[in-house]
Amino acid sequence: MLYPRIFTLFFPLTDPYASFSDMEALQWTGVYCTWSPEAPTCTRAKSYGSHALPRSLSWKPISSKSFLDSRAFPRSLSWKPISSKPFLGGSYLLKKGGVHVVSPNIASPGLAVELLCAWDDEYEGIIVDPYSLPLSSNAFASTLRASLLNWKLKGKRGIWLKILQEQAELVPIAIQEGFNYHHAESGYVMLTYWIPDEPVMLPAGPSHQIGIAGFVMNDKREVLVVKEKCPCSSSGIWKLPTGYINKSEDIFSGAVREVKEETGVDTMFQEMIAFRHAHLVAFEKSDLLFVCMLKPLSYEITIDEKEIQAAKWMPVDEVLKQPFYREDHMSKRIVEICIATHERDYCGFIAHKLTSKFDGNLSYLYYCYNEKSTI
Repeated sequence: MLYPRIFTLFFPLTDPYASFSDMEALQWTGVYCTWSPEAPTCTRAKSYGSHALPRSLSWKPISSKSFLDSRAFPRSLSWKPISSKPFLGGSYLLKKGGVHVVSPNIASPGLAVELLCAWDDEYEGIIVDPYSLPLSSNAFASTLRASLLNWKLKGKRGIWLKILQEQAELVPIAIQEGFNYHHAESGYVMLTYWIPDEPVMLPAGPSHQIGIAGFVMNDKREVLVVKEKCPCSSSGIWKLPTGYINKSEDIFSGAVREVKEETGVDTMFQEMIAFRHAHLVAFEKSDLLFVCMLKPLSYEITIDEKEIQAAKWMPVDEVLKQPFYREDHMSKRIVEICIATHERDYCGFIAHKLTSKFDGNLSYLYYCYNEKSTI
């Protein structure tokens, strides 16, 4: 029966950001590995000290003097000095100031250095588990380099590394190793690394923000309009209630919610009438604005005083007589299309809930449907 052999690798202290090619002259500490021809495994010391090492084994601190003595290493292993030959599974190089080793050959049979916890994606890439990253910056730097080498040897392509806000000190280390920023949201930043020596095929980060406008008309041909408090281009103008949809919120649900929040009026979605596509808007992102026709279910107005200066039911002809609409052809055409839809002279898009094999979930498909349609 073959028993695993335990040995210690010393990970870099002098320069945690050094590349693989620089490691030959660095001092190592803090990671222990097991050698087994059947099931090589490895465990990382999450913090440096005997308390971080396996309790099943007997460990004792090694002084800087004992680094220069081979007796400081386990006697059950065969250690021998090397010169410029590659470090393969347990040799060490004695130099003034401590033990120096070069990068371990991860491809060597039976030798395993701990890698980042990750799984394969559908495109021959890797997604790193953000909840199992090493707590120590030194451990993260070393484990990240070992993982990158392993993924390169396996022919992987794109690497996705999500770093949580509480791990922000790890971001500069990943950038130093060649990762690039992809996108960031509240609580995390997403980094990517492209391995092949060819144009990057990873999808770009989010490039659009999605807004909605709610067109609500009562039986008196009055339109629900608001005046916003913001010092923007539409300040002081009676306009349709608008806003941005929330994460995982459907377009029509966002329209109903925004009208309710700004005016207090309850509505029901009827049709998506049109959408506008603009570029280089907020933070140089593109902007999609979906205009939805909503049926009023209540009429009493209660404004959100934090965002809205005033709101009222306004005759549709007066809306279009404002100087703003005479000069802004886009906004004028939106209101005209809304009026035509209300009078049934125009057909908008209705939301149809369907199942897709793409994700196996129910979602909405918006398309025009009328009585003459054969669909």
